[in-house]
Amino acid sequence: MNALLAVVYWLSLVAVIYPYLGYPLTLWLATRVRGAYRPPAPSADFVPSVTVMISAYNEAAVLEAKLDNTLAIDYPRELFTVVVVSDASDDGTDEIVQRRAALDPRVSLYRQEERRGKTAGLNRGIEFAHGEVVVFSDANAMYETNAIRELVAPLVDPAIGYVVGAAHYSDSEDGESQASEGLYWRYELALKELESGFGSVVGGDGAIYAIRRELFWPLREDDINDFVNPLQIIAAGKRGVFNPRARAYEESADSFAKEFRRKRRIVNRSWRAVLRYGGAVRKANNPAFVFQLTAHKILRWFAMPLLVLLGLTNVPLAAAPGVGFYELSLLGLLASVVLALKARRDLAVAAQPHKLAYLFYYFYLVNIAAVLGIWDESRGIRHSKWDHVRSSGT
Repeated sequence: MNALLAVVYWLSLVAVIYPYLGYPLTLWLATRVRGAYRPPAPSADFVPSVTVMISAYNEAAVLEAKLDNTLAIDYPRELFTVVVVSDASDDGTDEIVQRRAALDPRVSLYRQEERRGKTAGLNRGIEFAHGEVVVFSDANAMYETNAIRELVAPLVDPAIGYVVGAAHYSDSEDGESQASEGLYWRYELALKELESGFGSVVGGDGAIYAIRRELFWPLREDDINDFVNPLQIIAAGKRGVFNPRARAYEESADSFAKEFRRKRRIVNRSWRAVLRYGGAVRKANNPAFVFQLTAHKILRWFAMPLLVLLGLTNVPLAAAPGVGFYELSLLGLLASVVLALKARRDLAVAAQPHKLAYLFYYFYLVNIAAVLGIWDESRGIRHSKWDHVRSSGT
């Protein structure tokens, strides 16, 4: 019996640790052996027309600055247009766009009269995007002046279908979730660079990513566009790369509650994307990307059930005489839970938790959110509308 428990324990342990440590190490070793892809620098000979699509729902607080930022980007004026997709905004967002459009013909507005979600808006808004390259952006994502040139540069290679930029957090680490989310996101950026050098980046980034216009296909309204569209592009035989020189800056969630809701919604939609489009990706004869998708996304989403399984098998193994490793492993697992609970208690009384406790709290929080997102999908609950992290929803 103990032998079977040990097998389950070790399989669970590997499945929990591998996505975070083993996967990046595998990518690093593979790129060292065979060489890594590096995106080309911008070329004066490759300057495709570009449309920036800004998704907006009640973004009046930031949209003026976003339009100033976008229109100041270093790119030929005659090759550059902006479409703002408003999802039935009612806070003055549309009026801001209309005033700017009256002054600058490069700007246009597409408004959904009924709130149907970001993806539904993009399905229609893309009809107004006449650039050879479409750049997707959020209303609070502020670009560096060379960001568009850097985004389009890799597309000089016809094998490249999408390019993901580097979104950084511009706010301080004073809020509840900024410190842990910032650390997590720095890890994610490093992972994107490894993935790009190895094969393809797994997914886009709603703040800053670009595709060839002809590689956008209509999506279902409950699809998550910046994950599904890259899956479609991979299934079509193209590649997706990361360019860290294309930089944007945005706010993180200012509380764990908002971050929890955001993660639950994202995983709910991303898991549905794997169920719907995973078959097409597998048929594309791209085993490297299937490996990346499994290691980067799928294993992570099931980390919490695996941790529970790890704990359940660990208890009887630790109780067996003379097996010190399992005892230490159980103590470590319990210590991580205690630290996470301590961070939760500190936050409840407006105290600053220890950074290690912060990290464990964030880890458990996002993994519980992932499980709940998948559970929502199993019950037919599908998240298709969004509230940005600056909203004050419950």
